[in-house]
Amino acid sequence: MADETVLVIDDEPQIRRVVRNALRDEGEVARTIEAATGAEGIDMAAAERPSLIVLDLGLPDMNGEAVVREIRGWSTAPIIILSARHSEREKVALLDAGADDYVTKPFSTVEFQARVRAQLRRSRLAGAGDTGEPLVLDGGAVTIDLTKPQLTKQGAPVHLTRTEWELLRVLVAHAGRTLTHRELFTAVWGNSFGDAQQYLRVHIRSLRRKIEPDPVRPRYIITEPGVGYRLEPTA
Repeated sequence: MADETVLVIDDEPQIRRVVRNALRDEGEVARTIEAATGAEGIDMAAAERPSLIVLDLGLPDMNGEAVVREIRGWSTAPIIILSARHSEREKVALLDAGADDYVTKPFSTVEFQARVRAQLRRSRLAGAGDTGEPLVLDGGAVTIDLTKPQLTKQGAPVHLTRTEWELLRVLVAHAGRTLTHRELFTAVWGNSFGDAQQYLRVHIRSLRRKIEPDPVRPRYIITEPGVGYRLEPTA
């Protein structure tokens, strides 16, 4: 039985109701708690230690990015941002601050539930620690074992370059979370100089050719335009 607790931080009662109903219909969530301000949300996050946090940016007392940075100081719980704003620069700033996903209002309930499932699964994978368990995608069509390292597709081994393995390792470690171009570039190449988007575009294209059923319509490595990439663990 699901035992996940989700904290919703939003000053609009109608939005909290929509999110609450969506989470109630989502079988993985057992309990929803709510806060109407950033300060109250931070206090509840500290007291309740929720499995996931849904945070609206339009709070009356605090900037949403400040709330993310405060919570990130002591919690690794996934944070999904809700916002009516569409700025890619803002999305990047929030993801760099520690948010895990970004949903633009108005949003589809089905899409929101899928993103909640992805983040809860990512959290469980991280919580499992270094168990050495391979990541299985598409019911076994692709298996990623970072301990060997070994990648198989339809049961056959796939050769990856050292850079491709490092890129895949970072994506797997944060499966379900969108990583910005700069985060990925720094994690893989170890510095923050150079054209991150261009470097990543080349290597992501090569990686997709090797693991995706259809590289033109990727199912595993998803692009967030203008922001970055994420590995979809629920594919």
